[in-house]
Amino acid sequence: MRSIVLRAWVLCWLVLVWVLLWGNLSAANVLSGLAVALLITLLLPLPAVPVEGKVHPLSLLWLLLTVAYRLVLSSVQVALLAVKPSPPLSAVLRAHLSVKSDLVLALAVNIFNLIPGSIVLEIDQSRRMLYMHVIDVGSDRAVSRFYAQIAEVERLLVRAFEREEDWRPTTNGRDA
Repeated sequence: MRSIVLRAWVLCWLVLVWVLLWGNLSAANVLSGLAVALLITLLLPLPAVPVEGKVHPLSLLWLLLTVAYRLVLSSVQVALLAVKPSPPLSAVLRAHLSVKSDLVLALAVNIFNLIPGSIVLEIDQSRRMLYMHVIDVGSDRAVSRFYAQIAEVERLLVRAFEREEDWRPTTNGRDA
């Protein structure tokens, strides 16, 4: 049942994107969007992504609020760096994450890429290591602040998706 609902959601989403791209809600656009969506989902299926944890809505809400706060705070910090007389010192820093799921690792990378002032350059998936370019590393305090931000986002991701009591690792794409 879940698989059917998920496929229906993907089809509806693709039809909506199609209609938005054409900029006109008409029967022809909806039908052609449905045809394109069916072709995409049947000819180019995505691999199944194992879901090994459980979503905790309140922790997810706290994660979203924290990320929104970090977006605003980092935007202000980058704006201040832009008007600062001397150029900021930047570097590539390594950050180790202890998340278990590839899905949560991908979500973490997207969060770090969204927050201004840093961007993920490389992901070592097996060791859960991220190599990130960081704009402001001119002081020990700035580097500590960066690592504290990484630790906070990681902690919130684990609380939202990978709590130990809910963790069910998969083997070969099937539930264990």
